Amino acid sequence: MQPAVQEKFNSYPEHIRIILMEVRALMLAIIHDNHLGDVEETLKWEEPSYFVKGGSTVRLDWKPKYPEQYFVFFNCKTKLVDTFKELYSDTLEFRGNRAIVLHVNDPFPQSALRHCLELSLKYKAIRHLPLLGV
Repeated sequence: MQPAVQEKFNSYPEHIRIILMEVRALMLAIIHDNHLGDVEETLKWEEPSYFVKGGSTVRLDWKPKYPEQYFVFFNCKTKLVDTFKELYSDTLEFRGNRAIVLHVNDPFPQSALRHCLELSLKYKAIRHLPLLGV
């Protein structure tokens, strides 16, 4: 992990850092399990950001303005979040066409989040398919 990214994770309250590190670990596992290649982990807009060749960037963050929520951001110029809404509107909460909103005190939605992250990390290969091939 780059020092700037580590610094950002260290700046979060401990309970948030633990949750966001869980999201990060899930993303890295998806990349590994699907042989998606090298991951670029950096800060974009001061948020931990993840990109693999052939995918769409995923960012994570928590904001003091919304202390009980954390966010997984996607490129708003893609059809990713619209597809996620079709698949998981009963399970996940969304902000516009750019983010999944998760709540600190809710159970971690591992299965749904894993699927959304996987679609984003494979986006360029599936973007032409209806519902991203789901």
